[in-house]
Amino acid sequence: MGKLFGTDGIRGVANKELTCELAFRAGQALAIVLAGESKHQAKIYIGKDTRISSDMLECALAAGISSVGAEVGLLGYVPTPAVAYLTLKHGADAGVVISASHNPMEFNGIKAFNSKGFKLSDELEERVEEIILSDKPIEVMTGEGIGKIASLPDAAREYAEYVKNTVIGDLSGMKILVDCANGASYNTAKMIFEGLSADFNVIFDEPNGTNINNGCGSTHLDKLRSRVAAGKYDVGIAFDGDADRCLVVDENGDVVDGDKIMAICARSLVKRGKLPHNTFVATVLSNLGLHAYAKENGLSVECSNVGDRNVLELMEKNGYVLGGEQSGHIIFREYATTGDGELTAVQFLSIIKELGVSVSSAAAEITQYPQIMINVKVENDVKEAVLGDWAVKEVIRDVEEALGEDGRILVRPSGTEPLVRVMVEGKAFDEVSALAGRAADKISQISKEKKASKK
Repeated sequence: MGKLFGTDGIRGVANKELTCELAFRAGQALAIVLAGESKHQAKIYIGKDTRISSDMLECALAAGISSVGAEVGLLGYVPTPAVAYLTLKHGADAGVVISASHNPMEFNGIKAFNSKGFKLSDELEERVEEIILSDKPIEVMTGEGIGKIASLPDAAREYAEYVKNTVIGDLSGMKILVDCANGASYNTAKMIFEGLSADFNVIFDEPNGTNINNGCGSTHLDKLRSRVAAGKYDVGIAFDGDADRCLVVDENGDVVDGDKIMAICARSLVKRGKLPHNTFVATVLSNLGLHAYAKENGLSVECSNVGDRNVLELMEKNGYVLGGEQSGHIIFREYATTGDGELTAVQFLSIIKELGVSVSSAAAEITQYPQIMINVKVENDVKEAVLGDWAVKEVIRDVEEALGEDGRILVRPSGTEPLVRVMVEGKAFDEVSALAGRAADKISQISKEKKASKK
């Protein structure tokens, strides 16, 4: 991981870590590197989510790109996977997304896809980062050498049509409630579900720049859960701010996470002969119950490190077509090059309709172990020291010994936020909860000590 690029692009609080100056220079660097790759005048698409800083950063990024002679296509407010899809479809040299995904509205980010719709390789990111951080002036164009900037107003509809057409048949007869997180799916979700003849209602589809992910979306499910149950819906669907994630709520208001979504989809794909090697990809955070279900049903699960980039890398290496994360970041490789929340939703719902069962009955086949995840605030500049501290290592060993073969602990730094995530899993909830709390408290204590020692 470089100084700027984390696990999912450049992230930070807008106008603090992620400034207009940084966005401008990032645009220049991306265009220079990609123009060198393409050997012609580069064309770069830009899409954005609905947070208030996205317009500002879009202007800076587009100005940087055009200042060095590359063309810019503005896709407007569209989901992250729409940028990947449209970049590939129209032969652009790259697509850039301005979004901080599921994070609070004050954060924003810049992440890029190459001409094939895949996130930039580590090598390309390093070259871009080297230019951004260099003290050398960047040569800019004048006169007719300056790149043009044009809006592409049909981008959202074009993407929505594509997602809709990945489903054979429609979703008629299903009563669906959709939570758009006041984010990038506020427009495309309606197009997709209308096109599939669904009986649906949409909530949190009125973005104002500051309400993205605020008490709604895939990271805040309580309101969707209560409304699904009260409104007697068959299912609830929740996206995050840039709609690359999808979580499901069943008719009783219970959450169906990414593990269960993948398991249900994998079994359906096997029956249709469309799951190579009867295998799909999860991450090291996937629930032990998922592995038990897979074994019982003749499926295999391979695990990557956390992050959709790592999931996709393993999928591409071994020719798998389904993979994802418990958080709902799921990749259907037959149709997409990245995680796609809306695509996941329509694929999952079409399978449920085909099965002719309720969402709860389909999900009940996967029994999950109690799993506790605690996010501990740890500033980025002390993460390495905290995780390397002997006291932290000791508490992890103690938890491992207490759980034995019936559970596990996983401690890892977040690649997008100033957090260390502590996950403990086992057979008994009370034990798991107590052990997770013990580890989290120790990490918090050591974090404060490390931070104080740096002052």
